[in-house]
Amino acid sequence: MSDLRLVIFDVDGTLVDSQAEILAAMALAFQAEGMALPERETVLSIVGLSLAEAFQVLCPDSDETRRARMVAAYKDGFMTLRSQDKEMGPLFDGAREALDELRAQDHTLLAVATGKSRRGLDKVLERHGLTGVFHSEQVADHHPSKPNPSMILTALNETGVMPHKAVMLGDTTFDMDMARAAGIKKIGVTWGYHPAETLQPDAMIDDFAALSGVVDQLIGY
Repeated sequence: MSDLRLVIFDVDGTLVDSQAEILAAMALAFQAEGMALPERETVLSIVGLSLAEAFQVLCPDSDETRRARMVAAYKDGFMTLRSQDKEMGPLFDGAREALDELRAQDHTLLAVATGKSRRGLDKVLERHGLTGVFHSEQVADHHPSKPNPSMILTALNETGVMPHKAVMLGDTTFDMDMARAAGIKKIGVTWGYHPAETLQPDAMIDDFAALSGVVDQLIGY
């Protein structure tokens, strides 16, 4: 098992460009409470957090009951948007090719660590033909919100990979802080929802084509 290495992927803003459906579902959640939707940059700044924590940031003056209603409205809105069969969350360019390249390596395992729910992740994987691609799938239902390292530690435990042979790929400070707390390497992407200059990763990529080589550099072949 010691020869294995693990590449852990964030989903929203890293693998999938889901900002259109996130903003649309947020608009429905705020509309349900008669509240004004915050600015786009503010909404995208909470991507990666679990929904309860996200609404706590976006609606600090609302009570817990109201925020719980908004979480439910957001989830319902997301499912409604998806049921309309609109392609609102495409994979970023090169994502599938990068996954295929890493999957072809016998010594490389893949995992997901996402603020999405189990239901939400299943829909994304099904939509893009990625069901069964990841050896470990960590979702918000079963963990504290990022940046708590619980998702990464569980993925390491499930795969038997040592921390020094694991790396996290993400687009937010929550991803980077989670990886740092778990004691693994971190790769930032420039195309995501947090400004690249805020990430402070071990390495930064601006194209998925660079991923495999950077993984080799950080955690070995």
